[in-house]
This record gives sequence, C-alpha cells and structure tokens, in this order.
Amino acid sequence: MTFIESMTLMLALIYSVSLLYTSGKKLGAAAVTIIVICATLASLYWPLLLALVLAVIIITGFHKIRPETAQANQRPNILRVVCQHAMALSFFFVTIQYVIHTALLTAQISPSFLRPDVTDAFLPIAAAIEIKAIVSLGFWDQTHPAGAVMLFTVLVTGIICKRAFCGWICPLGLVGEYIYNWRLKFIKKAYLAPIWLDWPLRMIKYLLLAFFTFISLGMHPTNIPYYLNGNYHKIADVKTAWLFVAPGTITLVVLGIMLFMAAWRKRAFCRYFCPYGALLGLASFVSLFKIRREKSHCLNERGDMNCDKCTRACPSNIIIHTATQIRTDECQACMRCVSACPKKEALGFKTRNGWHLSSKQLMTVIFIIMFGIPLLAFASGFWHSQTSNEIRIQLIQMMDYISY
Repeated sequence: MTFIESMTLMLALIYSVSLLYTSGKKLGAAAVTIIVICATLASLYWPLLLALVLAVIIITGFHKIRPETAQANQRPNILRVVCQHAMALSFFFVTIQYVIHTALLTAQISPSFLRPDVTDAFLPIAAAIEIKAIVSLGFWDQTHPAGAVMLFTVLVTGIICKRAFCGWICPLGLVGEYIYNWRLKFIKKAYLAPIWLDWPLRMIKYLLLAFFTFISLGMHPTNIPYYLNGNYHKIADVKTAWLFVAPGTITLVVLGIMLFMAAWRKRAFCRYFCPYGALLGLASFVSLFKIRREKSHCLNERGDMNCDKCTRACPSNIIIHTATQIRTDECQACMRCVSACPKKEALGFKTRNGWHLSSKQLMTVIFIIMFGIPLLAFASGFWHSQTSNEIRIQLIQMMDYISY
C-alpha cells in the first residue's frame, strides 16, 4: 500500500470516527477506533502507522480551526460535492503515481516506490474471476488482490446504501457532471431522451455487465488458477491502461460517443454505460435504506399545493413527489431531493422501520465501508501485488504478444 493510499484511507477513517463521536455515537466511534488501531498494528507497516498519526493530527487541527465545517453540518449538496472532489483529488495523485511507475517499468527501470494497488479496481473482469476462485476453489490470487477487495467493497455499499458509491465517491460521475455543466455554458437547453429511447440506452450497461459476467464467471473452475498465474493477468492493468495511451480507432470512437453523451445528458455514463453502476443497481434492490416520502408531511399531499422540488432536483429524473419509496435502480442516494425538500420531515434516506441516515451519517457509513474493508484486507495480507517489478519489466517488453 502506497503512502497516498495509506493517507487517504486513514484520513477517511479518522474523520469518520470524529463524525461518529461528535454526533453522539461514542460506542461506534470507539469500535471503529479499536479496529483501525488493531489493523494498523497487525500490518506492521510503518507508512500506514505514520499516516494514522498524521491523520489524527490533521483532523484534530481541522476541528480546532473550523469546528462547524469539521462536524459536517453543511447541507447535503455541499457535503456530497466536497466528498466527490476529495476522492477525485486522491485518485488524481494515485493516477500520477501509477503513470510514473508504469512509465519507468516501460523504460526498463525498476521504481524505488510502490505501485498503487487500488488501481486494480479498474479490472472488474479479473476481480470477478478472483472472487469466483476464492468461493469455488479457496484460491486467493496474489497478482491483483486489491481488485477483488474493491469489487467486494463496492458491492457491499450497494447492498447497504443503494448506489451511494456512484453519487458520493466515483470520480467518473464527477467528471461527467463537469462536462455537462461546461456544455450548458454554450447550449442552455437540457436534452432528455424520450422514454422509448431512454429504456434501450439504459440496458446498455446491463448488457455490458452480462458480457463481463459471462467472461469472468463462465470460466471453468479448473482453468481459473491457470489464468490467475498466467502472464496476461500479471500485466492486465498495463494492457488496460495502454488502450488509452495508444488508443485504436474503436477506442477513440467509443470515447467520443461517451463524451458526447456526457455533454448531452447529466450523468449519461452512469445511466447508460457503467457496468459497475448496473451491478450496484441490481444490488440496490435489496438495500435496506431507500429514499422514502412521508405523505403526512409532504406539501404535495395538500389540496392547495403542488410541490415537485424533489423531482426537479433529481439528476436521474426519478418521479419522487408522488412515490412512497424509491425502488428504482437509478437512484444514487445523492440526497439532492432531500436537500431540495422544503419540509425536512417529508423526505429521507431511511429503512422501512424508520431508521434514518442523514447526509452526514450516510457519508460516514460510506467511508467506513470503502476504507475499512481495504484496511482489514491489507492487514490480512490480501492487498499488495506479489508480482515483482523485474517480472513486470520483462512482460511489458513482450506485451504485444501476450493475449488472454
């Protein structure tokens, strides 16, 4: 685990502890603190311990300098935007480190710093094969273990809090919003696909998910160890990255279409193309927490009122103001509808029996899941790739001749 990964992980977890404590959840804060300290000590990894100390100092100073901001008492939209940009900044630094590391390997130079393993999250097919290997064979891959960890982690977020990963964490969704807002500066009108076209377009991400599932889970168990120990798997991340370093015609056409769609419709990539979004959409159906509307408090239920602010605020154009609960796979738990509602008792992210998550609590839950599981995986020895730089250098030189 690189220092950037360690620092991001510890900042998120220590900040979650502070939010739990200042919200009166002292038992939860104590439990998370004990887990973090024990996992850090169990790893015997000094960069992680240093990151823990620095994170405590930074979060403590943040509380002293900006106590209101540190307690995350802002409106949901502000919290979400800050969270998205913080994650995007962390990912930017990780990307820079990965690019430099891979460039040095390509130049046949062994870097003195580690490769960020979290980039394996962009290998969903390999991650699914790894999970199948664990479940069916008890075989734990040591080449790209972080991929399986991140796929499992993202799936857990979907089961607990719908597609909150898409609405609060994913940097691709944030980039899509910037592209869409840039287009609005020149062409003000918002263009939405008609229903007869929107539904087929939405199925694209599910077709991609089905294709990736067929490739990964369709592999016969006896062939899985051969693949996971093979040369292709060892440099799968480099071959994937090379699609963007030296893109072919098909890659450029696909990227052009996605950029056009992102400018045409808000969060078009999430809605139409993202297989991770499709997976989380399916997982969200069993999520305990959903956006639920209390009719007794909703202004729309009054005869002289016709309020639809929640519906107009939704980036996915979900009809909220007449629904009792939002079951659709397109809900990203972004809390825009909750923020727009003039009657705060009318709308909330809650369970059927009334357990309620505010935007601050939702962000805390996401952080604990997204960074707690990787920490435990690292402490258990299932995070860092065991493929040496020397092997990567050799394989990169013959990368064009290595196939699936």
